[in-house]
Amino acid sequence: MKRRTLLAGAPLLTSALIGAAEAQEAWPSRPVTIIVPFTPGGSSDIIARAMAQNMQQALGRPVVVENRPGAGGEIGARTVIRAAPDGHTLMHAPISTWAINVPLRPRLGYDPVTQLTRIMQTVRTPNVLVVNPQRIQADDLAGVVEWAKRTRGAAYSSSGNGSSDHLTAEMFKQAVGADITHVPFSGGSPATTALLSGDVQLSFQNLGSITPQIAAGRVKPILVTSEQRSPLLPNVPTAAEAGLNDFVVYSWQGLGGPAGIEGPLLQRIHAAAAASLRQSETAARFAEMGFEVVASSPEEFAPFQEGEIARWRRVIQAGGITVD
Repeated sequence: MKRRTLLAGAPLLTSALIGAAEAQEAWPSRPVTIIVPFTPGGSSDIIARAMAQNMQQALGRPVVVENRPGAGGEIGARTVIRAAPDGHTLMHAPISTWAINVPLRPRLGYDPVTQLTRIMQTVRTPNVLVVNPQRIQADDLAGVVEWAKRTRGAAYSSSGNGSSDHLTAEMFKQAVGADITHVPFSGGSPATTALLSGDVQLSFQNLGSITPQIAAGRVKPILVTSEQRSPLLPNVPTAAEAGLNDFVVYSWQGLGGPAGIEGPLLQRIHAAAAASLRQSETAARFAEMGFEVVASSPEEFAPFQEGEIARWRRVIQAGGITVD
């Protein structure tokens, strides 16, 4: 009796497997939604919309961006992990959502390692150490460090508590042994305004956002945190060239989906997204913004992301950093 029951059910199981395979082959069979867990206008949103436009043209199906802000990216991430792993719901998010939030927020409501499929690191941009030239009369890293160690009330601004520029500055403090007070703001623009006004004396800011102020001479660049000098700032040394070793830091973005996207479907999604990023006009536009296209493979992105979680956990624990 059991044998007859199993045999009777075999065609149904085979049909289900064939249907799943056909669904993967047909991807996308309906509109694809890319969730951005932050408000419109930020870098994650801008890059996602450019990627969506190119993917839509290539795939012949609508690819739309949906902003789901809130709780530092948690609301958007939780929306994605509840979706079916069929490639029609994806997420484009920054380093905070993919890595920093894990050690920073002990009660985080999602796990980006086990509950998300890591598709690719999309783009990256270095940070730039900049100073107010009226407050710090130094031309190089040694001069800035010497100033910071002898100055009471030395302060730096960031775009928010737990942001990549905040943690880069904390990593800097730990590396050089300087006591510099953190003054967080709600975004890069007010953090830069505080630097320009002299309310703080230095800051680490994303390359693209601070380049106009550098060009205007309002702030002085000391170093970039990339491996090589930036084409946007060819005369500014890297951290290693300035004398600070093991200080390569990027603010990066990543594309993912709910856990369970595998095999041919994962490869199709990756290929479509990578091709969209590598289009010459798109890559040139991102370069003007200070972003370098990475388009890593899923096999590269997963260990990279886990390494970033471990790296920032060390910085957060050493600095006793918490969020409200």
